[in-house]
Amino acid sequence: MTQYDYDLLVIGAGSGGVRAARMSAMKGARVAIAEEYRVGGTCVIRGCVPKKFLVYASAFAKGFKQAEGYGWTADNIRFDWDTLRDAVHAEVDRLSGIYVRNLSNTGVEIIQDRAVLEGPHTLRLVNEDRTVTAGHILIATGGTPSGLDIPGAEFAISSNEAFHLDALPKRIVVVGGGYIACEFAQIFAGLGVDTCLAYRGDMVLRGFDDDVRSHIHEELKKSGVRVITHANLTSITDESGTKRVTLDTGDIIDCGEVMLAVGRDAHTKGLGLESAGVEARDNGAIVVDPFSQTSVDHIYAVGDVTNRINLTPVAIREGAAFAETVFGKNPTAFDHSDVASAVFTQPPVGSVGLTEHEARQAHGVIDIYKTVFRPMKNVLANSDSRMLMKLIVKQDDQRVVGVHIAGDDAPEIIQAVGIAVKAGLTKAQFDEACAVHPTVAEELVTMRDKWVPPELGSGS
Repeated sequence: MTQYDYDLLVIGAGSGGVRAARMSAMKGARVAIAEEYRVGGTCVIRGCVPKKFLVYASAFAKGFKQAEGYGWTADNIRFDWDTLRDAVHAEVDRLSGIYVRNLSNTGVEIIQDRAVLEGPHTLRLVNEDRTVTAGHILIATGGTPSGLDIPGAEFAISSNEAFHLDALPKRIVVVGGGYIACEFAQIFAGLGVDTCLAYRGDMVLRGFDDDVRSHIHEELKKSGVRVITHANLTSITDESGTKRVTLDTGDIIDCGEVMLAVGRDAHTKGLGLESAGVEARDNGAIVVDPFSQTSVDHIYAVGDVTNRINLTPVAIREGAAFAETVFGKNPTAFDHSDVASAVFTQPPVGSVGLTEHEARQAHGVIDIYKTVFRPMKNVLANSDSRMLMKLIVKQDDQRVVGVHIAGDDAPEIIQAVGIAVKAGLTKAQFDEACAVHPTVAEELVTMRDKWVPPELGSGS
């Protein structure tokens, strides 16, 4: 039997890789994890966690204004970017340290280096310039921000650099229309930055339910973000610190920063997949089966690098399933259906199951229950921000196959509703649940009238 340096070497110490490494070590495997940047991965270091702190911070501006309707007077309000930025990084450092300790406590060896595949079982540690071998290899390198091939692209920042700005710009142009673009546009706007969002499509949040997309598109504009659609960035110039953005719409915008948020790519460039015989798609994403196994039987991949569902909790569950499959000798595949997700726009989005379009394609005839209303909190706050709630019901068996919420607390609500959708509950079972009053969530169990498209009329 061939003797390897490790039973398992994990490439990438993000959430999925760390979970897989720890669980494999707890099952008796000799495990090492190689990380070229910092332990914690995108979510902890430069993604979900620090971004959520920025969302919280930016929401205070609106909160102070709305508080006046409740009798509060907030004088001499001042925001300091340095204080926020440094506090966020201190918390990131603390969380990264916890990840390191948890790995060490389970006996995982942490290798602070870039690992590159040189063969089916061989990896080269680039900085140390030495090779190691492993019986199994797990690739968990995640994703990286996409770029644009345009003149002056080097003058733009991505979400990675947004957390490290020396100072907030007076004006910023965010390019993109996905959840990262929308979230950061409202973060900057909330922190007092004159913000413009330029998007090549007609409506933001492609891939989400159309009603949610329309709702958030309008709320972006209400929050002070200038939204330019059908716009492609053609060039960026930098003249003494002032960046000039040119769009194919004819718009020319001068600003302090340009942020590209045009998508994310699987982080596989230069990883040596070809040397090990690992199959990847044209976009770099690694091809895997339901058990996260690649085209090479002892090499697996989890998380964003596979481009299945690019969410941290999914990567964690995939990592746990890998450990159970390979070292627990219990083949386990994570079920990717009905995974709830959130977008931390302002207001935020919570979504689980099928969109209306997907449901019609999959099931044909469906029932829609939908409501748009002003939450009670917004009445005295003199805010015209509305909340959207939508249930998508498969008509033949009345199973709720999709729930979409846009409004305050939507991410918190969707976690519980996700359980109901995953369990296959019906509209009647939703209706049987007694409302909690007064809450916005009670609308989910009090909608009784099917939504009829305006063009069909009430008599259809």
